[in-house]
Amino acid sequence: MSDASSTTKPFNVAIVGGGITGLTLAITLLQRNVPFTVYESAAKFGEIGAGVGFGPNAVKTMGLVSTEMRDAYRRCRTTQWESKQTVWFTARVGDQLKAGDDGTFAYGGRPGFKVGDELFEVHYPNLDEMGGVGGVHRAHFLDQLVKLVPESVARFGKRLVNLTKATDSEDVVLHFADGTTAQHAAVLGCDGIKSQTRKLLLGSDKYNAVFSGKCAYRGLIPMTKAVELLGEEKANNSQIYFGYHGHILTFPIEKGRTMNVVAFASRESWTTPEWVVRMSKEELMADFQTWGPPASAIVSAMEKLDVWALFDHPPAPTFYGTQPRICLVGDAAHAMTPHQGSGAGMGIEDSFILGSLIGEANSVEDLDKAFKAYDEVRRPRTQKVVATSREAGRLWDFELEGYGDDIDALKRNMETRMHWIWTADVGAELERAKAILRQST
Repeated sequence: MSDASSTTKPFNVAIVGGGITGLTLAITLLQRNVPFTVYESAAKFGEIGAGVGFGPNAVKTMGLVSTEMRDAYRRCRTTQWESKQTVWFTARVGDQLKAGDDGTFAYGGRPGFKVGDELFEVHYPNLDEMGGVGGVHRAHFLDQLVKLVPESVARFGKRLVNLTKATDSEDVVLHFADGTTAQHAAVLGCDGIKSQTRKLLLGSDKYNAVFSGKCAYRGLIPMTKAVELLGEEKANNSQIYFGYHGHILTFPIEKGRTMNVVAFASRESWTTPEWVVRMSKEELMADFQTWGPPASAIVSAMEKLDVWALFDHPPAPTFYGTQPRICLVGDAAHAMTPHQGSGAGMGIEDSFILGSLIGEANSVEDLDKAFKAYDEVRRPRTQKVVATSREAGRLWDFELEGYGDDIDALKRNMETRMHWIWTADVGAELERAKAILRQST
C-alpha cells in the first residue's frame, strides 16, 4: 500500500465496504485530501466472483480518477486479438432449438447457418487513445487497487448494524456487530447489493433487492482446454451464445491463461435464502440440454458448479440522507444484473463524481449539497442502466416482446443499445454536478 497523503478538509468520512467501488472512492478522495476510513466486514479486502468486464466509459473514468488506477487496470486486463480489439462480443446461436430439421437456420435473408456459427460482431464505438478494453480477474484487480490506498485507513471485521446521529454534533455514529462504534461527518455506503446502509437510509423492505428471473452458472476453464474444445479464435475472444431462456458469455482473463464463462438460465422464482448454491452437473446440463456444440462443450467443461441467483434493486427515491448524513454508492445504490456488463463501471463512475464533489466541499454543511448534486446527476443514469440490463437479459434469451428469436431484429438492437452507456462524457457529467453544487451555495 502507498503512504498516506496529508489531509486538509475539516471533516472525516466513513466508507462502508472495501470492494472495487469502495476502493475507487478511497483513491478519489486521496487525490483531494479528504480524510476517510474504510470499514470492511471481512478480515481482509477481497472480491467474490472471477471475471469482470469494463466498458470504455469505465476505463476512461479510471483515468480521470488517477493515472495510477488506470495503470493498475492495464496491468490486469486481458485484451483480445489485435483484429478483435474493437469487438464487444461476437454473436452466435447456441441453442439447437433455433435450427430446423436439417440443423440450420436463416439469418440476414440467407439460409444455411448452423448453431455455433459466427453471425455478427458488436463493436465499441469509441476506443481512441484508450489502448483497448478487456476483462480482469476481480481479485487480481482489487489487489492492485489496495496498493493505492494507505494501510492506515482500513478497519477489518467491521460489519455495520446501525447508524445514529451523534449527541454532541451533527456527526454520524456507526455501530458495528463487534460492539464497537466510530464517529464521522458522513457515511458513504459502498456495501453492495445487500447493503445495510441502504436499509438504514430508505427504511423500507420495498427497496430491498428483488429476484430478476435469471440465475448464472459461473466458471473458469484453463485456456489450453478451452482452445482444445473451441479453437483459438473462439476461446481467446469474447463470445455470446443466444438461446431460449438462456445465454452463455465467454471471454479471456488472466492475460489469456483462463477463459471466463457465465451461463445464464431463466427461473420463475428463487425461494432459497442463499443467493449462491451448489448444483449438480446433472442440474446444470438440464438447463442446456437442447444446446448444440460448441456451447454444450463449454457447459460440460465447467468444473465449478455453483449457481448465482441474480437480483437487482427497485429504483430508490433518493441516494442520500442528511439526518444522519448517508450517501449510497455503486451496488448499494443501484444493484443491477450483469447483462450489459456495466455494474462495476457504474460504481467507478459514481465514485469519481461523488469523490470529486466531496473534494469541492469546505465544510460539513457542504457535504449535504455535494450529496444532492451527486443524486441529481447519478440517479437517473444508473437507474436506467438497472432497467435496461434486466431487459437485455430477456433479449439475449429470446424472451423480449417484439424480438423473440428474430436474430435480425436482435442484431439491430444490440449494435447500438450500449452506445449511451459507453459514450457518456463523465467529465462533463461532473461539471454539471459542480454547477448544481454551486447553485446550492
